Amino acid sequence: MIKTITDLVKGAIGGEPIVMPAERPEYGHYFTNIAFLTAKEARQNPREVAEEAVKKIKELSPEGFFEKVEIAGPGFINFTLSQETLAGELKKILKEGDKYGREEKNNPQKIQVEFISANPTGPLTFGNGRGGPFGDVLANIFAYLGDDVTKEYYVNDAGGQVLKLGKSVLKEDGAEYKGEYIEDLRKIIDANKKEAKEAGEEAVKEVLSWLKKTVSENMGIDMDVWFSEKSLYENGTVDMVIDKLKEKGLIYEREGALWFKSTEYGDDKDRVVVKSDGEKTYFAGDMAYLWNKFAERKFNKVINIWGADHHGDVARVKGAFEALDLNGDFEILLLQFVRLLKEGKEMKMSKRKGVYVTVDEVIEEIGRDAYRFLLLMYSPDSHIDFDMNVAKEKSMENPVYYAQYAGVRAGNIIKKADEAGIAISSNIKELNTPEDLALMFEILRFKDVIRMAGEQMKPEMLARYSLDLSKKFHAFYDKERIVGEESNIAGQRLSLVKASYQIFKNLFGILGVSLPEKM
Repeated sequence: MIKTITDLVKGAIGGEPIVMPAERPEYGHYFTNIAFLTAKEARQNPREVAEEAVKKIKELSPEGFFEKVEIAGPGFINFTLSQETLAGELKKILKEGDKYGREEKNNPQKIQVEFISANPTGPLTFGNGRGGPFGDVLANIFAYLGDDVTKEYYVNDAGGQVLKLGKSVLKEDGAEYKGEYIEDLRKIIDANKKEAKEAGEEAVKEVLSWLKKTVSENMGIDMDVWFSEKSLYENGTVDMVIDKLKEKGLIYEREGALWFKSTEYGDDKDRVVVKSDGEKTYFAGDMAYLWNKFAERKFNKVINIWGADHHGDVARVKGAFEALDLNGDFEILLLQFVRLLKEGKEMKMSKRKGVYVTVDEVIEEIGRDAYRFLLLMYSPDSHIDFDMNVAKEKSMENPVYYAQYAGVRAGNIIKKADEAGIAISSNIKELNTPEDLALMFEILRFKDVIRMAGEQMKPEMLARYSLDLSKKFHAFYDKERIVGEESNIAGQRLSLVKASYQIFKNLFGILGVSLPEKM
């Protein structure tokens, strides 16, 4: 609806109108402040601009689309959709079902979302797992909006951490990793017949099998690609990219090492790509990986989802993207830290010290739905205090329980109505209680929220919307009835409940959260 209204406003008044849902029912369904933004250029006051705009909007609008378009205050324009428009959208929901809100594009963007990508040197810790639900749902949103999306995990199976893992398994000097999992690896790897590098490579393969199980079976994420960093060295991409930058005069030698002039692209200092001993740095692999994404696999848009501790890497990687003359949209999203709380106390996590809480352990205790939903509620720049006690509650105080229970209630109403022989009615003109109208408008926000979540890359919008929808449905459930009502009202209200249930299904599908039959 927002796109339709925005196009109408733009056609009437020009500019770049922003249309938002109204905060209170008396202000209609949507509003815009475009008159304030264009008044100065038009040399009129906002109210005069709004009056002219309203006339043109009414002329451009499809017949019967709005119940009213009116001016509020000094120049706000409020829009109230007609019952005919609302009824038409409810019909679409019931007709299209799981496909409602999905878009098909003639020229879909080829998008890669790279997320989690924790080093394969141990089990996936809870702290490193925050990006899992975030990246998964962001990719799901893009796919729902008709784009060609690849979910990818970058496997750091090259470099010094592999050797350190091998030394840890073999109990050699330079060992850094500790914990029960190291003992598990020792049982698998024959320490008597291996050197540290070989032991590390075998350990990485074993750990990677653990990670794949965690991500797929426990987190519920179907990764399309597990990309090996080592392959970039083996196929020569790393050397080729360094040579390209040498040709452009962006690599120089100092103290026996090779440096990239990242300060020319906003970094605070130049960065080493090849150490004095000839070993290539992580950054060299990162540059080659960028080349692979844009130049070889030709993604139009790439989104890297990193932890906030990698903020210092952003400038250099962005600089490499520019230096290599790569084409496309490259985004890096940083997720702030998450603290795991239990009984009011923080649970410390450090893989190298051998004190850590894994994603597997958390999901085993609270379930996948609570794990995903409670992480998805927050914006990337928010620190999270993840309370295990709240996550385990089977009460309305638990956000995921609150949202799922609304969907379960909708399903139960439908079952009881079917048993009572009530047929749905597409004529909803008699649905006029505050609860009827509030729920009706809320379910129609579904497509708007998905589109905004994709445009702004904010999956948390969907989690929050599910709570808004649940709140409206719980209020409707407490006040209104279907079974026992007059047949015309019962049929109309049943259509509203069935449409609500369908939106819950579609929404939870994108969020990767289940919709139980009972709770």
